Amino acid sequence: MKRMLLVGGGHAHVEVLRRFALRREPGIAITLISPHRHTPYSGMLPGLVAGHYTFDEAHIDLVPLAEWAGASLLHTKVTRLDAGAHSVTCDDGQEVRFDICGIDIGSTPDMSTPGSREHTIGVKPVDRFLDRWQHEVRRAGSHLHEDVAVVGGGAGGLEMLLAMQCAARKSIGDPADLPDFHLVTDTPTILPTHAPAVRERFRRVLDARGVHVLCNARVTGVEPRMLHCADGRTLRADFIVWATSASAAPWIRESGLAVDQNGFMLIDRHLESTSHPRIFGSGDIASLRGAKLPKSGVFAVRKGPVLAHNLRCALNDRALMPFISKPTALSLISTGDRCAVMSWGRFSLAGGWVWRWKDFIDRRFMAKYKVSGGSVPSR
Repeated sequence: MKRMLLVGGGHAHVEVLRRFALRREPGIAITLISPHRHTPYSGMLPGLVAGHYTFDEAHIDLVPLAEWAGASLLHTKVTRLDAGAHSVTCDDGQEVRFDICGIDIGSTPDMSTPGSREHTIGVKPVDRFLDRWQHEVRRAGSHLHEDVAVVGGGAGGLEMLLAMQCAARKSIGDPADLPDFHLVTDTPTILPTHAPAVRERFRRVLDARGVHVLCNARVTGVEPRMLHCADGRTLRADFIVWATSASAAPWIRESGLAVDQNGFMLIDRHLESTSHPRIFGSGDIASLRGAKLPKSGVFAVRKGPVLAHNLRCALNDRALMPFISKPTALSLISTGDRCAVMSWGRFSLAGGWVWRWKDFIDRRFMAKYKVSGGSVPSR
């Protein structure tokens, strides 16, 4: 019996489970390790915060999915990987050995800035952010006028700010009691990786919504309700969300696996570790050698089918399939309300129909992992 271990319930690993559920592999014992029962789908998280989706609509339940794949699910967290010995150690003391392993644990914002861990809330882990935000929404019922700041000018930070503002509008009756929202970024402009047309559309949205934007503002320190920038500027905010660039779990670098300059697992075109065969990586935690792909759920989803195929091939000593990375990806970025902006290369479109298109794509994706009636969806 060969042992296949999946560390993390990310976007690629749920596709692995689905494909192994549709076609069982004889002689394989599958173990999934995840500290959470529910995997949030990143594409629907802003909609969940804004109130457009329920928790169940925006999350994949790993329990029935693992069951139909014939996998054992361990609700714990990996804290150590011995890549040479093919074993992981969990925070509850369990040691799990494997013959082949996939790692798909995502990432968290880089919180190395002094005071950021103590005085802000990161957009990830998602469950912790949602708990804090829901608490904040309940507090808003007292009509307290408080400032909200989001640090990070990428699509993730922008979507989250507009989603929170939309939720605040719904929960607070008097517009005069709405919090002031601030977007803080160390780049010269918002959405630096997107086309000028996309940035211009969002600048108009932010202006119309009264959002204060601070560009070229590198945060160097955080105190209670206070951001300090490198150029001397300060910003007071009662609720600070940290949505900066991604960082990797420390145990990845400590494992002996090859990593890039930022500590992310380095993988080849087959999604396999460049230093340790039979250990695969996908999602935000992995960096593809020779390619500069953004840390985005879009690419994790794209890797899922290739990862499932290669895990199956590795178990049977067959040749692996290469992952073909495309230079551009379609991005549908929500504006908080039921509208969105399409970003594809230098092209941009916007409107309610873009949000409905995004909603259709997201719901179709999630439907593949909803186990009901005793079967796994086939498509």
